Amino acid sequence: MKLLILLMSVLSAVESFAANAFLFTTFKGEHSPMTEQIYFAVSKDGFNWVELNGGEPALVSQIGEKGVRDPFLLRSQNGKKFYLIATDLSINLNGDWKRAVRNGSRSIVVWESTDLTHWTEPRLVPVADAEAGCTWAPEAIYDEDTSSYLVFWASTSMSDDYSKHRIWAARTSDFRTFSKPFIYIEKPSGVIDTTIFREDRKYYRFTKNEQSETISMEVCDKLLGTWKEVPDFSLAKLGGYEGPESFQIEPASGSNPATRCLILDHYAKGQGYQPFITRNLAGGQFTSGEGFHFPFRFRHGSILPISHTEYQQLETAYGKTKK
Repeated sequence: MKLLILLMSVLSAVESFAANAFLFTTFKGEHSPMTEQIYFAVSKDGFNWVELNGGEPALVSQIGEKGVRDPFLLRSQNGKKFYLIATDLSINLNGDWKRAVRNGSRSIVVWESTDLTHWTEPRLVPVADAEAGCTWAPEAIYDEDTSSYLVFWASTSMSDDYSKHRIWAARTSDFRTFSKPFIYIEKPSGVIDTTIFREDRKYYRFTKNEQSETISMEVCDKLLGTWKEVPDFSLAKLGGYEGPESFQIEPASGSNPATRCLILDHYAKGQGYQPFITRNLAGGQFTSGEGFHFPFRFRHGSILPISHTEYQQLETAYGKTKK
């Protein structure tokens, strides 16, 4: 009975925020120390986005490399806490990309909050292997099979002279203590920027191939199962994109399938995130999204569904949004 009550409580919390509004966490680039920090934007429909805090960073890291990129925000499984994790990296302050690949941080930066407006001080948490050259674009997803979070990121390794990135992973229950890291995705060429979500009892995974500069789409029943590429993924040959992220704009209703957005950072042309829409996720059929408005060039970040109350709290805490 207690388990049933807990399950109903979690489902109720999910339903309360699933379609009300969205919070985008991102960074602005390496133009200054402050553009490699955390920025917030909100939307009531997933299409029209407005920035918070007058366009200034909502969160700033002065630890590690004193810069943060690729933020990922998730709600805890019980719905009572939020974890924001990010790459510990400042290209503006700490040198070139070659150094970042071979001699970068082996930690991620972690913030916690219970309401999205009051945050703990950031902390550095070592997660990568001792031979890792970097720890990039961390993300996390709750694994019901193990009742823990699977945290994953991209690292190079001294073992092969930092020749390519692999996706590594570790488990945690509190984002303070992590299991021993292991290789999660191994491909013939380097891979970075993996994102994973669950829909219709299946896991979907999008990853950037560093050699072809394209995005792959895979599906699996379990996080540590045998992943298979979606054969007809319509964006498979689209080049010059990275940082895939996805969110559901509208849930399924009656005979109408869910509407999901996949955003890809068009880094090759410096255009930031570009949206693609699907109503056939399992078939991998996406079309270019229309009617989206971003207040600035969103970079690699994440989207969190939030409630109307959370939207109002964010607007109050960080000032009125720009119109």
